[in-house]
Amino acid sequence: MRVTQSSSLDLNLLVALDVLLDEQSVGGAARRLHLSEPAMSRTLGRIRKALGDPVLVRAGRQMVPTPHALAVQAEVSAVVERARALFAPGRDADLRTVRRTLTIIGHDAIAAACGAALFARAAEEAPGIRVRFLAESHVDAPFLREGTADLEVGVVDTTAPEVHVETLHEDRMMGVVRAGHPLLEGELTAERFASEADHLIVSRRGKLHGPVDTALAELGLKRRVVGAVGTFPASLFIVRDTDLVGLISSWALPLAAALDLVTFDVPLQLPPLQLGLAWHPRHDADPAHAWLRRTVREVLAEWPGGA
Repeated sequence: MRVTQSSSLDLNLLVALDVLLDEQSVGGAARRLHLSEPAMSRTLGRIRKALGDPVLVRAGRQMVPTPHALAVQAEVSAVVERARALFAPGRDADLRTVRRTLTIIGHDAIAAACGAALFARAAEEAPGIRVRFLAESHVDAPFLREGTADLEVGVVDTTAPEVHVETLHEDRMMGVVRAGHPLLEGELTAERFASEADHLIVSRRGKLHGPVDTALAELGLKRRVVGAVGTFPASLFIVRDTDLVGLISSWALPLAAALDLVTFDVPLQLPPLQLGLAWHPRHDADPAHAWLRRTVREVLAEWPGGA
């Protein structure tokens, strides 16, 4: 992060910059930091001078971050987070007084299925904490290390040695179709599963093959995959209105039930899914992050097939 001043940078400026980039509004940042708008504007001026960059610029009635501001946002957030952890009170801190935005990254079935319960818990236990869900990206990036996200939820496949991973439970993929689908009549064999219906894949990277195809190939079978979508909710709406066969894990069962879809056991030996949480160790002693981990863990345990 480039700083043009030779003197040390006031940590308060980093805190203000973090909030400004989060709110993308001088007024919104002022309210969160309990400052007047003129005082917040003066702080933004100091930040611009320190960074040698406008940071936020007008775009119509809104303010948008500059490319340089976007480039340093994750780093700023991580530095502020480490400072908060360093000066944080003990684990018995009153969470009702905490003002934070915490970010969860994972496939959107997580937000759709457990978001309501999580927001309800936050309103009751930590009303100053805002929870932001980010969808999984089609590219891999060190989101936890960079501070883009505070917690990853789902099938955690990171190999970063510094990331803490906690397995919640072992899951499996199930087939899902509309009610009355012909595949539900009679005994379902691997041959029928492969040959009597077309299939839809969920892949954030747009892949048109997966573990099901590998298992079928071992039996000398092949299915017809007609396409892929990036999210489970999108796939379920498509399955509801077609004869396509989809796949879901137990985490998406509430969504399937809400759409009156029928799930079934796939007649193949598929590898299990290790579902869990992942976070950077800089959050270990942070009471707000500990609350997030605990609450997500408890909410997920109440799901069908949960831990």
